[in-house]
Amino acid sequence: MLALIVSTMSAGLVAGLFYAYVCSVMVTMRRLDDRTFILVMQRNIIDIQNGWFALTFMGTLLFTIVAAALHLGAGDRHVLAPLVVSLVVYILALFITFRVNIPLNNALARAGAPDRIADPAKVRTDFEGVWNRWNVVRMYLHIASFGCCCWALIVH
Repeated sequence: MLALIVSTMSAGLVAGLFYAYVCSVMVTMRRLDDRTFILVMQRNIIDIQNGWFALTFMGTLLFTIVAAALHLGAGDRHVLAPLVVSLVVYILALFITFRVNIPLNNALARAGAPDRIADPAKVRTDFEGVWNRWNVVRMYLHIASFGCCCWALIVH
């Protein structure tokens, strides 16, 4: 039961983080000039790589796996189904993160200091639209994963 509770809570935290980015952080970022946008995103990309985020982001995966493993018994199939769906959806979000968003983050970092970029509008254009579209997809996937964990908790 504890693994299921922790899995649900951490999935909720991750879903909330992505929701906050989509509906507030990136809304504010749209209004910034190109150089400021690049600078803030570069700093955000560095700052989010911290222990608390890593613990929650990867911990959700770990705790959901543990919760699912603990419900492999024949009598626990009603809890296992939403946990498996949660895992599949979460892994899909991770796939997008590692295949799309992180490479875009790395390209933005390689662009260098914003005040030294010859064409900051191009750097921003190459990054912003694609990153935001896939971030919205990740948000919905994380919300779905959280919803499935909630479903498993309710069924339990």
